[in-house]
Amino acid sequence: MQIYTPDEIAAMLKISKHTVYEMIKRGDLAAFKVGNKMRIEESEFTRYKASMSSIPARAPESTGSAQHSLQLAGSHDFLVEQLVKYVATDGTGLSVTPSYIGSLEGLMMLYRGSTDIAAVHLLDPSSQQYNLPFIHQLFVHEPITVMRLASREQGLIVAKGNPKKISGVKDLARPDVSLINRQKGSGTRFLLDSFLASEKLDPASVKGYENEEWTHLAAAAHISRGTADSAFGIKCAASQLNLDFIPLTKEQFDLVFRWTPGNKAALQHLIDLIQLTNFKDSIEDFDGYDAEEFGKIIYANHTTEV
Repeated sequence: MQIYTPDEIAAMLKISKHTVYEMIKRGDLAAFKVGNKMRIEESEFTRYKASMSSIPARAPESTGSAQHSLQLAGSHDFLVEQLVKYVATDGTGLSVTPSYIGSLEGLMMLYRGSTDIAAVHLLDPSSQQYNLPFIHQLFVHEPITVMRLASREQGLIVAKGNPKKISGVKDLARPDVSLINRQKGSGTRFLLDSFLASEKLDPASVKGYENEEWTHLAAAAHISRGTADSAFGIKCAASQLNLDFIPLTKEQFDLVFRWTPGNKAALQHLIDLIQLTNFKDSIEDFDGYDAEEFGKIIYANHTTEV
């Protein structure tokens, strides 16, 4: 029987390999591991294609209706998870369906018109600015709005008591320290690579650099289980698993909305939910978040008419 790699599945479906990994993570596509590599049987790929062909296309949304299923793609974040749950209880029929595939892929999906919202925290190494340098390059004619959701503490997640006495990124090159990394295209991976470059460390010198996870909590779970000594991630993930955290920087986490005639009412309703309700109080439940600029529109390239 034919066995496929995620890259081969991505090529056949004409999608990103990161999207294939997200499908595997969600359970949409069954896979098995050979060492650290994922593989998919031909019969499972055939089953998946058959299941997709039987799903009816979503009916077009009527302009002006709040009853709309918005798609969100991009970085994994606990506050975004909370927002998805909050919207579901709003009672207006609005829903947000997330796909945690990393900041870069989320932004590219928004550029291609394949999602309504991108959740991003991408550091531009040359300007040391978050998100806007990438957005200015991609979205010249498309009507978008960028909202600051929160600032987050990023750093090194280590075991309780820090038994390896890790103090900074330079310690990741020690032979007795193993890392669990985030997937390529994630904002956290971008940030770690920036720190490694500033310390003049070759990623090849970091034990475990090639081992990837797709969410902050999944990466932190490796530390909790003892299968890795450190992960680069957010303070909230460390707190949820009672792990120690070494703060290194604060980053800006933004939501990017792309407006269309079909999603205009739904996006405006979502912005109102974020800015005008008590959703902001949710930040108090998550360690390492700063709400000083919560809900602030930091960039828009369009008028109210879309």
